[in-house]
Amino acid sequence: MSIDQAFNNSVEYYDSWIRKAVPGYDDLFAIAGEMIPFAADSAIDVLDLGAGTGLFSGKVVEKYPLGRFVLYDIAGKMLDVARERFSKDPDRFSYVVGDYRNLRDVGSFDLVISSLSIHHLDDKEKMELFGNIYELLRGGGVFINIDLIKGPTPSLEKFYCNNWLEKWSRAGASEEEIKSGSERRLAFDREALLDDQLRWLREAGFADVDCVYRNFKMGLFYGVKSDKLPDHPLSDRTRRAPLP
Repeated sequence: MSIDQAFNNSVEYYDSWIRKAVPGYDDLFAIAGEMIPFAADSAIDVLDLGAGTGLFSGKVVEKYPLGRFVLYDIAGKMLDVARERFSKDPDRFSYVVGDYRNLRDVGSFDLVISSLSIHHLDDKEKMELFGNIYELLRGGGVFINIDLIKGPTPSLEKFYCNNWLEKWSRAGASEEEIKSGSERRLAFDREALLDDQLRWLREAGFADVDCVYRNFKMGLFYGVKSDKLPDHPLSDRTRRAPLP
């Protein structure tokens, strides 16, 4: 089974499943929103890679109601759910069914986001994608990636994975959901070390690179295209200014 088939097959339960499968789900996405540096009334252009059913874009549009969004995913049925999610405001949302390893002619953006998707690529593909994302961003643009982290040693990786499975059960995931999720992980996940992911972002050209939040295997990665740094509420030079 291909990855697009696997995720198309999960479309009916994916949104409820992912909230059970991601420890600290609310914190992850809340902090991701805090890290976006633009004024709330900005009509920013946003690219969502591996957008799925549009959950991450939905969080961003709450903060940026004037934003314009391109949702990109290999699984067409997942994007069908996103179309329905954003059907009340169709002019600001567009959709691309395709493999984002082959990003072509999608435009330029102020913000690129991704959640729980890029870990499906091998290490070389991750590095190439980070470089492509950097090129797509405008000066001062930001990349935010919520994704998996491989444990730095076999014993820690085993501990993190067992801890994760226990949290799935405590969150109310059924045996079938856990079985399907575990099968997708074994078939498609290509997780990378924290240090490697940070280094690849820096090598792609990003500045202010960090993993700003981590919950065992879950990480929130951040980087800025630095030739025109945005005013950010966390920066020294904007601390005296009113926050947006």
